[in-house]
Amino acid sequence: MRRALLAAALLLAPAFAPTAAQAKVNLAEAPIGRTDLPWWNARWHATLVEKAAHPNARLVWLGDSITYYWQRQGGHGYDDIKPVWDKYYGPYDALDFGFIGDTTASLIWRLDHGQVAGLHLKLAIILIGANNFGRVHWDAAMTVPGIESVVANTQKRLPGAHILLLGVLPCIRGPWVDAQTIATNADLAKHYEGNEGVTFVDLRHLFIKDGKVDASLFVDPHLTPPEPALHPDREGMTMIAQAIAPIVKKYEN
Repeated sequence: MRRALLAAALLLAPAFAPTAAQAKVNLAEAPIGRTDLPWWNARWHATLVEKAAHPNARLVWLGDSITYYWQRQGGHGYDDIKPVWDKYYGPYDALDFGFIGDTTASLIWRLDHGQVAGLHLKLAIILIGANNFGRVHWDAAMTVPGIESVVANTQKRLPGAHILLLGVLPCIRGPWVDAQTIATNADLAKHYEGNEGVTFVDLRHLFIKDGKVDASLFVDPHLTPPEPALHPDREGMTMIAQAIAPIVKKYEN
């Protein structure tokens, strides 16, 4: 019986083995939608409605939950971030297209399916990559091409917009994530150095104190139960807005 089962397994194995082409696919730069998740699907349609309501928008943020947190009004001061958005981006009739849990692959899917279609923007700010180092566990070697694909896709769909690419922000999720974050940002800085259409900015220094990530600048440690520092709080987001304000101002008209 064992021999029969083994023979059957060997016969079936080739049918399930990936082809050489499939084995080389980098999922971090492949369009992967999340429309099977009801809440994500609802968010997707909400952003399309929001886009239609702001035909004169001059600026868009594209990203994951960190970008989504611009709209947070938690009522505790540290997590009342929406007023910071209103101050720095309200004058631009800006759009916030941040999706909780999105990887580079999900953002590519959104771009492919009309996320910014019909818009005539001056500036697109991209902050993506943190979730690549999470559950899907895509390292820097996968993530860098994924972010580059996001940038190229955005340029194709918004040919008149300058791209402000922010480096993956530091967090407190372990040594492996730290290493991938640093490696990713170093590669992106090198790749976009001197690029006239893309400005790359690494904001890691804003969140470092005494050589370590400053947990006091994040919302997550305040939660019940506390979670690893990942999402900047009101002060952290204000620091981000202030740091990139000179670049944003260049594209206000």
